[in-house]
Amino acid sequence: MSRKTLVTIHLYLAAFFAPIMLIMAVSGGLYLSGIKGSFEKGETIFVPAVQIDADQEKESQVKEILQQAGLDTDFEYVKDRGRLMQTRPTSRDYFELEPTADGMNITPVSPDLVASLMELHKGHGPGLFRILEQITALGLILILISGLIIGLKSPLLKKPTIGLTAAGILVFVILAAVL
Repeated sequence: MSRKTLVTIHLYLAAFFAPIMLIMAVSGGLYLSGIKGSFEKGETIFVPAVQIDADQEKESQVKEILQQAGLDTDFEYVKDRGRLMQTRPTSRDYFELEPTADGMNITPVSPDLVASLMELHKGHGPGLFRILEQITALGLILILISGLIIGLKSPLLKKPTIGLTAAGILVFVILAAVL
C-alpha cells in the first residue's frame, strides 16, 4: 500500500471517529475524576398483585406490568441487578422494578447529561449505539496501526516513533505491574 493511500485512510478514519473518541475520552476522564453525573428518581408507583415468572420471557412481562401502570414501554431489554430490575438503555429515562410480597414497585429514573454519557460509555445505551461503539473500537485500532506504520515508514519519524512507542509500552508495563 502506498504511503499516500495509507495517510488518506488514516486521516479519513481519524476525522470520522474523532468526535466519538473525544466524547468517550471526556466521559471516561470525568468518570475517573469522580464526576459521574446524577440520576433523578421519580415517585415510585406500586402495581399490586403482579410478579415476574422466572420461567417466562422477562421483557414481555415487564412491558405488561408497565402498561398496567400506564407507563412508557419503550425499552430494549431488562437487566437483573439482584432483586432490582432495570429497563435498558439507561442512557435515557428508564424504570427500576422491585418485586415486593404484594406486587411491584416501579420507579422512573432520569439521568442527567453526564450520567447519560457515562451510560453510553459503559455500553448501556441503545443497541445501535453499542454497534457504533464496536465499529469505533475497530476504527481506533486501524487509526493507531496506520499511524504507527506511517511513522515507521518515514525516515524523519522512524526513530521518534520507535522511541515513543517503546516508552508507551514501558509506562504501561510498569504501571500495570505496580498494581
